[in-house]
Amino acid sequence: MTKPTDHLSSNSPDTNTAIAKIAFIGAGNMARSLIGGLLKQGYPASHIACSDPMEASLTSIAAMGAVSTSTSNTDTIAAADVVILAVKPQVMREVLTPLMPMLTSKKPLLISIAAGISCDSLQNWAGEGVPIVRCMPNTPALLQVGATGLYATDAVSAAQHKTADVILSAVGTVVWVKQENELDAVTAVSGSGPAYFFLLMEAMQAAGEKLGLTAEAAAQLTQQTALGAARMAIESDVDVAELRKRVTSPNGTTQAAVESFIANNIEDTVEQALQAAFTRSQSLAKELG
Repeated sequence: MTKPTDHLSSNSPDTNTAIAKIAFIGAGNMARSLIGGLLKQGYPASHIACSDPMEASLTSIAAMGAVSTSTSNTDTIAAADVVILAVKPQVMREVLTPLMPMLTSKKPLLISIAAGISCDSLQNWAGEGVPIVRCMPNTPALLQVGATGLYATDAVSAAQHKTADVILSAVGTVVWVKQENELDAVTAVSGSGPAYFFLLMEAMQAAGEKLGLTAEAAAQLTQQTALGAARMAIESDVDVAELRKRVTSPNGTTQAAVESFIANNIEDTVEQALQAAFTRSQSLAKELG
């Protein structure tokens, strides 16, 4: 796992002139998040370009800094060292196919954040020999606190691997996997994971109201508790099982609640839910490929 500043500090304009030129195809939420994260970490706006068919989306990108914008994908990637595919999976083929001659000629690093599109499909549409990194970010990346799983094909060099690490680290934690099919597990755990916590928070808020709290109080207490628990898990030197034990006093209120969760098979429920997400991720890859 890598923090954004681990690499951006060494790749800053003052210490390294070979900063990658990054081109984004698509100006949606995730592209804006990545661009915003890069700019916040000191990446030069002059080295970032973005294309999108919607002028309004490009205006939003341009407002973030001196980022080059265009409605032409070809023009945008012409000088790029890295091309980030931030488009919907359903349009990936039609976006990539016209770019194949340029991609196979220049062989920039191709980073896809589209769910369900395999590296084989991307390779077929981008051309032979184009280095590809496929990644699965999650929505908290919009706040630069995301979790992203990444997989690199054999054509990706060590330098390109580091560059991909820098880019995705700008919006949170990155975890590299050795096998592409592990991205289905990443999808099940972190890609879809925010919704699981929202569901639990929703249930806690509703239960709190039934116990007599106002809706506002139940929401505030639930949200801050979720934030606090996450920070403790991240910053602690012990695992979450030990943290749970430490806050569960014998015969206390927490033990009563935890025993109720266990009695209602929370571990089986979570396992089944993640298995369902994992299976659906595999199915989508076949459908979209």
